[in-house]
Amino acid sequence: MKVCVRFFASCREAAGTEVLELDLPQDCDIGAVVEEVMRKYPGAKEVMKSTALARNLEYVPKGEPVRLKEGDEVAFIPPVSGG
Repeated sequence: MKVCVRFFASCREAAGTEVLELDLPQDCDIGAVVEEVMRKYPGAKEVMKSTALARNLEYVPKGEPVRLKEGDEVAFIPPVSGG
């Protein structure tokens, strides 16, 4: 199944791309996306450890085994600071 991955801010810089399309096995969860991204971009591991994940515009709690479907969008969102 195809899943669209979006990288924001420092995640985008670490991955060197804004968007990535992954072809994953059916019935996988969001953890499979994280594993594949870490495999493709080993230099980005440090940045990606502290990111939040979202599926189809909704945040996913860390460690939550959210099942993916064809066409889902997964976003890697780094911490944001400001005032």
